[in-house]
Amino acid sequence: MFDLPNQTHVYQTRYGLQLCADSRDILRALPEQSIDLIVTSPPFALFRQKSYGNKNQDAYVAWLLEFGEAAFRPLKDTGSFVLDLGGAYQRGKPIRSLYNFRVLLEFCDRLGYHLAEEFFWHNPAKLPSPIEWVNKRKVRAKDSVNTVWWFSKTENPKADVTRVLVPYSQRMKKLLKDPAKFYKPKERPSGHDIAEAFGKSNGGAIPSNLLQIPNTDSNSHYLRACKALDRESHPARFPKELPKFFIGFLTDPGDLIVDIFSGSNTTGYVAEQLGRRWLSIEENCDYATLSSLRFMEDWDESSIRSAIHNIEDGQVLTLEKDSKQETLFRDVLWLAQSNTSR
Repeated sequence: MFDLPNQTHVYQTRYGLQLCADSRDILRALPEQSIDLIVTSPPFALFRQKSYGNKNQDAYVAWLLEFGEAAFRPLKDTGSFVLDLGGAYQRGKPIRSLYNFRVLLEFCDRLGYHLAEEFFWHNPAKLPSPIEWVNKRKVRAKDSVNTVWWFSKTENPKADVTRVLVPYSQRMKKLLKDPAKFYKPKERPSGHDIAEAFGKSNGGAIPSNLLQIPNTDSNSHYLRACKALDRESHPARFPKELPKFFIGFLTDPGDLIVDIFSGSNTTGYVAEQLGRRWLSIEENCDYATLSSLRFMEDWDESSIRSAIHNIEDGQVLTLEKDSKQETLFRDVLWLAQSNTSR
């Protein structure tokens, strides 16, 4: 049982707990070797200030390193730290900031993490930006790829790519029906040895480290509920498929997933669906409270308003959906404490 301050608890579910706190403090309070995966997307190093809070580029790397340092001890030796970072330009210049690459080097050289693999999240639906260089002067292509660093604590983190296979291409499906018609087992000029096993179906293709995931959410339950409540939704939400990929790839059911900049708690919501325990930490209490809406699907508006009011009034609810759309109070034995009020 984790000894986490009761006053930081916002709500809980069957598998997880949402906190409102500085995640550096929470990470320092967690037991050693307790986290299987951290997957998160912090505020990026932009010059333009956002409503959710973001650090200036000049101070960003040192600021983010504080979280990486706090996370190292509670991360298991088999664990991973997945960090999504968007690109940025230098102020007033059509040249790129190197902050995300400096983060990569500092995490490895200074903190002791390993770069297990670099991933790139391509969002084909992203609007052209930055406006000055792409839309107005037309001297740069639109920025639609984020760097996603997969850090590990040791050289051999837990991972199984067979759990995140992708559908075969149409050509590969034809090949699998009649392998002899399409290729002959032999070593290619590239040095690749194409054996007979190449024609065996493995249930899907191995994914690449380019994750093509459109971020087009505009009508989810979370957004509709925020609108119905006349509340501001979190403006920087990543798509469910991004944490889903890494949770499936790097963890087993029952493992503990942590998001240290949880925002609207996409990570916790996906972890709940996949049967993983989760702990989400968000410093902005309004965002932390409204993230509970993700766990109120199919609730009527009256029940939602009542639950949000109770959470804002200091009650730590356990959110479960039943036939009566009521909020149920159940023990979450792996995290909950006897005193559930804050």
